[in-house]
Amino acid sequence: MKNLILLILFITGSHLLRAQPNTELPLALVSPRLTEKEITVGGDNADIHGFTNESIQYAIDAVAKTGGTVRLTTGIFKIAAPIQLKSNVKIIGAGKETVLKRGKGVQTKYIVDADYGELKLTVENTNGFEPGMKIQVTDRDNSSCWNVSTAYITDILDNTIYIDDYLIRDYRSDREGMVSNASSVIEVINAENVWITNLTADGNRSENYFADGCNSAGILIIKSKKVTVDHVHVKDFNGEGISWQITENVTIKNSEISGCGNTGMHPGSGSPFTVIEHNDVHHNDFDGLFICWRVSKSEVRNNKFHHNGRFGICTGHKDTDVIFTENHIYNNGGDGVHLRIERESNAPHRNTFVKNIIENNGTKNGGYGFSINSPAQDLVLKENIFKSTGKKTQKAAIYIQSAGIEPTLIQNLMDGHPEGELIREK
Repeated sequence: MKNLILLILFITGSHLLRAQPNTELPLALVSPRLTEKEITVGGDNADIHGFTNESIQYAIDAVAKTGGTVRLTTGIFKIAAPIQLKSNVKIIGAGKETVLKRGKGVQTKYIVDADYGELKLTVENTNGFEPGMKIQVTDRDNSSCWNVSTAYITDILDNTIYIDDYLIRDYRSDREGMVSNASSVIEVINAENVWITNLTADGNRSENYFADGCNSAGILIIKSKKVTVDHVHVKDFNGEGISWQITENVTIKNSEISGCGNTGMHPGSGSPFTVIEHNDVHHNDFDGLFICWRVSKSEVRNNKFHHNGRFGICTGHKDTDVIFTENHIYNNGGDGVHLRIERESNAPHRNTFVKNIIENNGTKNGGYGFSINSPAQDLVLKENIFKSTGKKTQKAAIYIQSAGIEPTLIQNLMDGHPEGELIREK
C-alpha cells in the first residue's frame, strides 16, 4: 500500500498531502510540491492542513535544507511545544488573525532530587505531560536566568519523564522542586537569516505557569544572527515577551508586546548590533525594555514604552554605545529611563539619548524621568522633552545617585517636576 501511494505521488506530482494534528509526516510521503521553497500551513487550501505546532514544524523542517518560506493562513494554531525555526527560513502569517496560542500549562513536583547531568525526572504526577513537550526544571535556589534547565521530553514511563538534554544544576526535591511545560511560543536557537512576521504569538497567560526569561519567552532567540521580527504581536505570555541572548544583528520592528508577566523586551548576554524600532511595548509586569549584559553598538528608535510595571527602559552592565532616538516613554510604574548600579568598569558608557519624550512616569510609587545610578561616562542627553503633568508622579526630570556622573545636557526641555529638574543625591 505504501509503495502504491509513492507511485501515485511520483506520477501525478500534483497531490497535496494533508497533515492532520498530532500525526507524523514520513519524509518519503512528502509530495513534489512540498519540496518547493514555499509551503502553506493551516486551512483547507494549505499544502499542510492542520492548526498545531506539529503542522508548522513539518513545514519548517521541509524547507530548512534549502531555505524558504512557511506561510500560515488565518486561524488559531495550538502550540503544545515551541516552534523551532531554522536558518534561512521565513515564517509569515496572514496578519493578527494568524494566532499561535500556547495550550494549557501543566506542572508537578519531582520526588527524587534532579541532579546535574541527569536525563530523567522522577515526578509526583505525569498527567498532562507528553513526549515532544519542552519543560523547565527549577527549585527554590535555581529558578531564574541561566540556573533553569530546559529540555524536550523524549519518553514517559510510569512516573519517570525522560529528557533530551542534561540538567545543568543539582535541583532538590525538598526545596520546592518543580517541573512544568512552561516554554516559548517561537524559538530561534543556533540559527541565522531568520524572519518572523505578520502574526500573533499568544502566551495564554491565564492558563500557563511562569517561564524564565533567559530560557523562554513569547519569542526566544539564542546564539543566533540576522534575525528579524516584524509586525508581530506578542501578547499575554507568562514571562518575557521577546528575549534575545548571545546574538548579533537582531532587529525587532513594527511590533507590539503587551500583557506579559515579566519584561516586554530583553536583549542581553552579549547582543551587539541590535535594532529596536517602531514598536509599542506596554502593560507588561516589569520593564518595557530591559537591556541586560553587554548590549552594544545598537539603536532604539521611534518606540513607545508605556504603562509597564517598573521602568520604561532599564540598562546597565557593559551596555555601551547605544543610541536612543525619538522614543516616547510614559506612564511607567517607576523611572522612565533607569541606569542600573554598576562599578565604573562595567557601567553603561557612551550612550546617547536624542529627541525622546519622557513624561509622567512613576505612576506606582513615584519615579524620575531619567535616573543615573552608575558612573556612566560620556552619557549625552540632547533635545529631549521631560514633562510631569497631572498627578506629577515623575518627581524630577533627572536624578543622579551619589555614584553617578552628570551627563552632557544639550537643549533639553524640562517642565513641571515637583522636586526640580535635576537633583543629585548627597
